[in-house]
Amino acid sequence: MTKTTSVLLPLLLSIPLSIAQLNTLAQAAGKLYFGTATDNPELTNTSYVAQLQNTLDFHQLTPANSMKWDATEPSQGVFTFNGGDQIVTQAKTHGQIMRGHNCVWHNQLPDWVTAGNFDNATLLSIVQNHCGTLVGHYKGQIYAWDVINEAFNDDGTFRESVFFTTTGTSYIPTALRAARAADPNAKLYINDFNIEGTGAKSTALANLVKQLKADGVPIDGIGVQTHLIVGEVPTTLQQNLQNFADLGVEVAITELDIRMTLPETPVLIAQQTADYQTVIEACKAVSGCIGVTLWDWTDKFSWVPGTFAGQGAACPWDENFLKKPAYQGIVEGWQS
Repeated sequence: MTKTTSVLLPLLLSIPLSIAQLNTLAQAAGKLYFGTATDNPELTNTSYVAQLQNTLDFHQLTPANSMKWDATEPSQGVFTFNGGDQIVTQAKTHGQIMRGHNCVWHNQLPDWVTAGNFDNATLLSIVQNHCGTLVGHYKGQIYAWDVINEAFNDDGTFRESVFFTTTGTSYIPTALRAARAADPNAKLYINDFNIEGTGAKSTALANLVKQLKADGVPIDGIGVQTHLIVGEVPTTLQQNLQNFADLGVEVAITELDIRMTLPETPVLIAQQTADYQTVIEACKAVSGCIGVTLWDWTDKFSWVPGTFAGQGAACPWDENFLKKPAYQGIVEGWQS
């Protein structure tokens, strides 16, 4: 700890709740960042952008869509980075850390990938080129990449994606090695959902990380998405984060939101506030949990209502960009 840090830390830790802000408190708790996902259409909303660039709350950004395969390589070998570049520029301008999302995922793939009928060797070459080109374009600008996204089914078996069906698990080390070669300093993550608590899926991911390490494949982190439902935070969350960290990798909460069945009620709002606090306390308690990212910060742009009929109100700010009690839950989680 530097002399400056030792002087400032007690001051940060004693910030009154009335003026506390999420990233300030996360860093006071020893974390690298508190951040949020964002998406390009939202950047035309000046009120939204004013909060997005508030580094007292957000020290990190993730592009929700503009670095995915369909956005970056819509035709084979033809790469477009304008959307991703816009969000990187937004982050750079305000000194915010970037997480890259993502290199290989079964969803949001262009037809040429899913319907190409490529053989094993050709598809592995395509994966290698896509990951290497994408990560290489942003070399030195991205703290961490979700290189592999959602590789497992909930029962711990591998998802039957075009990649797994054609190459087995070979696409995973191929992608990770290509990413490492393209940017040796970027942290390389595997990111998934429903791995918040212990269970078959978490065990399968842990076993994969162990195998990758044994095989000398670069792997630096596990991203725990944490798309949760009010009242259903796993009781094993903190232990599971610790289990992942004990593998010798970073752990990050990468896509946090906590949805409810609408309409909102005082009981649901109180439970959501407590749930946000519980999640933050779990990350705070695990030294290997390096940061937390909201999957956008406002209900106005939440993905939840469009995906889960009748559910929503998942974010710490409402549709009018006003802080909800959930915000205070995060504050209290860091300060507990």
